[in-house]
Amino acid sequence: MPAGTLIVIPALNEERRVRGVLEGIGRVVPGVPLLVVDDGSRDATAAEARAGGARVVSHPFNLGYGAALQTGYRYALRQGFGRVLQMDADGQHEPESIPALIAGLDGGADLVLGSRFLTAGSYRPPWTRRMGMRLFGALASLALGRRVSDATTGFQGLSRRALAFYDGPGAFPHDYPDANMIVRVARAGLKIAEVPVRMRDNPTGGSLHVGLRPFVYVAKMIFSILVELSRRLPLPEA
Repeated sequence: MPAGTLIVIPALNEERRVRGVLEGIGRVVPGVPLLVVDDGSRDATAAEARAGGARVVSHPFNLGYGAALQTGYRYALRQGFGRVLQMDADGQHEPESIPALIAGLDGGADLVLGSRFLTAGSYRPPWTRRMGMRLFGALASLALGRRVSDATTGFQGLSRRALAFYDGPGAFPHDYPDANMIVRVARAGLKIAEVPVRMRDNPTGGSLHVGLRPFVYVAKMIFSILVELSRRLPLPEA
């Protein structure tokens, strides 16, 4: 494992699963620092994360998934880490796929996307979500000039240059940093790679995309992608 790697795990009310996630990561990449960003949980997520050996940064109240990631990125930059791997706290991302992300970063990529659709037997979301993913993937593919199979993956690797870019000009979304951020990274000239990873079904059987939320999400993401396609941001210093 390269020096200066931090694994960032945003978490909200995951007291039942977060320690198991941390233990699983520790078996695959022992000794790698883990940071759990507790995004205003109302349960014992922070205590369980500390008990599992992670560093913990807690928001005083819920700020959103994107805000939790941004906190992790800024922590990594301030503490001098050279790269970040990001995973979810609910157990969907299999730690055994971490080496694939590392290999992508070692190959020179600034942003490595872990794709569930490049691995046989990995979790496949319901068809309604797959349709949205295909739409966002098509738009991201247009920006990159090549196919992106999983534009909404949260299983990613980021170089220090990518971290600095996310901490620079242009607001990082507080809620869903998905395909729109891939487009932003591509148009800024950073190198993107996609690697196969395995993901599990949501252990709770639930989803953030219920009721009217899917329609709001799709509309907001399409608008965000169109905005990103209309501008070009400066490449950050390494």
